[in-house]
Amino acid sequence: MGDIGFGEILLIAVVILVLFGSKKIPEFMRGLGKGVREFNDAKDSVRRELENGIKEKDNVAPSNVTSSTIES
Repeated sequence: MGDIGFGEILLIAVVILVLFGSKKIPEFMRGLGKGVREFNDAKDSVRRELENGIKEKDNVAPSNVTSSTIES
């Protein structure tokens, strides 16, 4: 269960072709591609912000330690 064969993929492609028509499919795929690209850009942006936040936290933490704290 869960294996999709060539027949099923072909049937899905034919149904999509009938529902959307041959002129709308390239437009639909362009929109889908833009959506995937925007999602990946947002994902990468969040990842960079998290990594920068972690680096800033690591850089700030050692400077908060004073010599009186170390001697105690």
